[in-house]
Amino acid sequence: MTSSSKLPFPAAVLKWPALASVAVLGLSGCSVANSDAAALSSNTVRVVLGQEPPTLEACESNLTSTGVVVRSNVTEPLIERNPKTGELEPKLATEWKATSDTEWTLKLREGVKFQDGTPFNAEAAAFTIDRAVNSKLGCNVEGYVFGDADLKVKAVDASTLTVTTPEPDPILPLRLSFLEVVPTSTSTTAKVREPIGTGPYKIEQWDSGQKITLSTWDGYWGDKPAYAKAEYQWRSESSVRAAMVTSGEADVAMGLSPDDNIGDLGVDYPNNETVALRLDANAAPLNDIRVRQAVNYAIDKEGIVNSLYQGKHKVAAQLVPEGVVGHNSALTGWPFDLDKAKSLVAEAKADGVDTSKQISLVVRSAQFPKITELGQVLQEQLGQAGLNVKLKMLETSQHLTYQVRPFPKDEGAVALMTQHGNQAGDAAFTVDQYMLSTGAQSYFGTPEFDAMIKKADAASGDERKKDFEEIFAYQNDKVVQFAHISHQTGIIGKAKSVNYTPNSSSGDELRVAEMTPAS
Repeated sequence: MTSSSKLPFPAAVLKWPALASVAVLGLSGCSVANSDAAALSSNTVRVVLGQEPPTLEACESNLTSTGVVVRSNVTEPLIERNPKTGELEPKLATEWKATSDTEWTLKLREGVKFQDGTPFNAEAAAFTIDRAVNSKLGCNVEGYVFGDADLKVKAVDASTLTVTTPEPDPILPLRLSFLEVVPTSTSTTAKVREPIGTGPYKIEQWDSGQKITLSTWDGYWGDKPAYAKAEYQWRSESSVRAAMVTSGEADVAMGLSPDDNIGDLGVDYPNNETVALRLDANAAPLNDIRVRQAVNYAIDKEGIVNSLYQGKHKVAAQLVPEGVVGHNSALTGWPFDLDKAKSLVAEAKADGVDTSKQISLVVRSAQFPKITELGQVLQEQLGQAGLNVKLKMLETSQHLTYQVRPFPKDEGAVALMTQHGNQAGDAAFTVDQYMLSTGAQSYFGTPEFDAMIKKADAASGDERKKDFEEIFAYQNDKVVQFAHISHQTGIIGKAKSVNYTPNSSSGDELRVAEMTPAS
């Protein structure tokens, strides 16, 4: 029987809004007193983030904390996806077409230079693909976008590039939109902290732990941005980020919560992020599907959405939201049923599963608003189902060791809180990395499931959509690697002095060139 009652939330979580108000007043006042905001020119747009980027390496730009600064600001892709229409548009490539079942030919923009003065050409484009996809650097974009497939690239002439795939790939141009182009002088033996790109802004200075400053450069091939500089700071508390906007210390604040007291300076936008637990099926007790099912039943998703996020988020039944090719609208979120969760755990225990073994609930600090409180809620709810859960709050660099292969050894069972954004608009970018047996962010899989995924990857049109819909249903029924929680709605704080309309990609790539001073 499905329970309709709500599990009690930890007292600390229920009191959080009141405590946050006190924190905002105290921290904001202190920050204003030490601010040099008055000295900043109106030609500078000031952005406050939830965390400092771990790197600005171009081949890691699909990581939200990196891409929000570097993508389409410092570096640029060959092809760009319009986040409002979903259509692919020219960027450093002006046109592209399939010239065989496995080959694509791209024509490149001429007259473009990198910020070091060297020319952009087919050699640089080929180098970028080789470095990010075919090398041993372990770039995040390789696992996220291309998986194990290597690409053959050839600079036919200065403005013509061919890319050949091992198998037919109907969405290769979309995959290429994730590669930020760098010059051939970029290291091939190590990742770089600060890339050189072709974008409208170059990295002027990175004061570690304090701020990053970007500035325009005169050699940019496109239109000159309205703001001469962009300055990024970071504060882990979303309420503090909101207070920086309301007090005039910042112009744009990312990743706000509905109760951050931002008022009419808060702007909602259709975020593409989904929050879920990724469950490790290789260690007890999560290696038993009944326990993974119990995790799903034990989580009061509606209670979380309503209590922590004021109903602005939507209960999730899969890793992709509406609008992504392959989203299965027939799926509904697992019902909250504590009795069922307890029964499944007891059944597994009776069959010899050691349900007392510890599950590490791994959560990244400041990844999104209320994440600490959410971790506390999940720990308590899973504990009430009879599971032994330890909450581990980690910084970004530590969390990444759990997020991407190779995963830590001898850790035991892990439930990793993940915030997955599919800004590409196609389910392949979710499924290939999170569900294939060899996926960069997948704990496990089955040969049957792998075959289903490979079939979907090669399909196009209505068949592609149908195949991915079946994959999400199969995951929930037969695999249960995930306990989905919610599809998020994004909120940014925006000063009245700035014109900017956020879109579904704003949380992943905040294009400063699209911002203008309000008249």
